[in-house]
Amino acid sequence: MAKISASVYTSHVPAIGAALDLGKTHEPYWQPLFKGYDFSKQWLKDNKPDVIFLVYNDHATAFSLEMIPTFAIGTAASFTPADEGWGPRPVPQVIGHPELASHIAQSVIQQDFDLTIVNKMDVDHGLTVPLSLMCGQPQAWPCPVIPFAVNVVQYPVPSGRRCFELGKAIRKAVESFDKDLNVQIWGTGGMSHQLQGARAGLINKDFDNAFLDRLIANPDDLANMPHIDYVREAGSEGIELVMWLIARGAMADVAGGKPPKVAHRFYHVPASNTAVGHLILEN
Repeated sequence: MAKISASVYTSHVPAIGAALDLGKTHEPYWQPLFKGYDFSKQWLKDNKPDVIFLVYNDHATAFSLEMIPTFAIGTAASFTPADEGWGPRPVPQVIGHPELASHIAQSVIQQDFDLTIVNKMDVDHGLTVPLSLMCGQPQAWPCPVIPFAVNVVQYPVPSGRRCFELGKAIRKAVESFDKDLNVQIWGTGGMSHQLQGARAGLINKDFDNAFLDRLIANPDDLANMPHIDYVREAGSEGIELVMWLIARGAMADVAGGKPPKVAHRFYHVPASNTAVGHLILEN
């Protein structure tokens, strides 16, 4: 059967993609951030998966305010980098895994989670920046990627508990696939940041690091955090962190297995006006 071998968590700040694309990674402002991913790039080479299941949020690119699914799974054979207003990022096309994606959709829907099936969509920086941080600038991404978009843009958004339980359902779906595949699940977005209003530029280091502690050691309790705490403590865009709970809910310890190994942990501020968090957990 297929298995989830690890989970990866990272911010997906659009300015990070621009810094990479424009050759600014060695500038004093950006160098400390990219150095924090040196370990991760080597780790991914050493632990190359067959498929990455990548949880992210679309930023009004594939979905407009006219139609926003709460959970959407990409089942296409490929996905094109989106033009977010300044041209598509110069990154490889994303190759999907229709067979596994369709199986996960079938299994998760039968576990009473409503998913939107997406057979064609462009993918924006929410998905491509994490791939760039973990892979650098390759000619092709190292493996197929299944995009899984979560609405954290327009309220109402899913609760942390709903996301955590969805992660459990995804793990069951992966493990019921009858081919021997090594799957990684990535949760992206966050950490603390607010892009507008009187608190624009908000960064809360204490909250961010406490979130990482709880995500590692007690995710079931963390899943009970209400939306208002994310907004109050981490800013209006801090709600993206519920997507990390999907990846965490798919780990083996949640189903009675051993606690995960912390392979890498990194935190840095600022990147643009955002706190960047990063974590790798191995089953």
